[in-house]
Order: sequence, then structure tokens, then C-alpha cells
Amino acid sequence: MIVAERPAAGDAAGALVLFHGRGADEHDLYPLLDVLDPERRLHGYCPRGPLSLPPGGAHWYVVPRVGYPDPTTFASSYAEAGAWLDSLPHERVVVGGFSQGAVMSLALGLGVGRPRPAAVIALSGFIPEVDGWKLDTERPFPPIAIGHGTLDPVIPVEFARRARALLEAAGAEVVYRESPMGHQIDPGFLAEVRALVEA
Repeated sequence: MIVAERPAAGDAAGALVLFHGRGADEHDLYPLLDVLDPERRLHGYCPRGPLSLPPGGAHWYVVPRVGYPDPTTFASSYAEAGAWLDSLPHERVVVGGFSQGAVMSLALGLGVGRPRPAAVIALSGFIPEVDGWKLDTERPFPPIAIGHGTLDPVIPVEFARRARALLEAAGAEVVYRESPMGHQIDPGFLAEVRALVEA
């Protein structure tokens, strides 16, 4: 897997892994490593999605319709990203992402049979509905941050509301923010996310 890395300032207290959105690459969220971990306590990683699809850039899965990833490409990327994530030499790992990357973070962080991360950050994403993957509601949840634009034309905000309701009903603590914007990251919300990462 191709990965952009940002080393910790000293001995890493853990890892911060950020998954990019559809059609981007490992450099897209790289600046957020310093935004979310300004003191560089964590080793930062930004992996590249394994698929090259039209209209270009890297992808984690094929999108037949929003909310429902293509099972074959999703399963392949999920297995590859999961194996890579589990190989990292850190006990505490925060996973996060934007758009498709948020979906991968929620899936890898909260799926049945997966190790629980230290925290999950989902920006403009959703909990996937896809054959072969299931949300693990049996174990305690890590802290979860969900941010979404109310004017998002790509992934409607209803997906974030549904994710929040589902997770809170299962006992998760969710830091939740809706912002009056489109399919993008609210810089104001990142301050709240930073506090979660620091904790």
C-alpha cells in the first residue's frame, strides 16, 4: 500500500491514520495530520486507495449508489487496508477520513472482528450497508466524531444523522457537528476533533 508518512516529534504515543476521499490520493488529507496533532505526539499515516477509476485519482470502492458500496471492491479494499492497519507498530491508533475515507474509517474501526481503535473520525461519510460487513454493537465503542455539511450534494446529511442515531442507540458517545456547507471539511469542527485526538 502506498502511504504518505509524517513521523512523530519523539517517541510516538500512537498513530493517526487518515483515509482520503474518492478520486483523491495520500497527499489530500496530509496537512490535517498537523492540524489534528500539532505537537506531533503521534506517527501520522495517509494511505492511498488501491483502485484507479474514472474520472481519475484513487478510490476505495466502486459506488453503485451512495450508502451502498460495491461489495467486491469494498471487501478487497477493506481486507487490504485492515491488514495494513493491523501491521502498524502502535498500540493506540486513531482512524479518520473524509467521504469514502470516512466510510472506510467507520468500517475498519467499528466492524465485527476488527480491533477497536483509540478513536474514529468520520467527515462527510456514512456507515456502509454492504454484504459481508456488519457493525459490531456488542463491544464498547471508542470515542467517535462525525461532521457533515447540511448542504452536501454528494452524500446527503441524512446519512450522518442516521449514523449518529444508530451509534448512540448502541451506546456510543458521538461528538457530532452539522455545518452549513457542501461536501467539504469544516475547519471549525477540527478544533473539537483535535481535542478528541489529544485525549
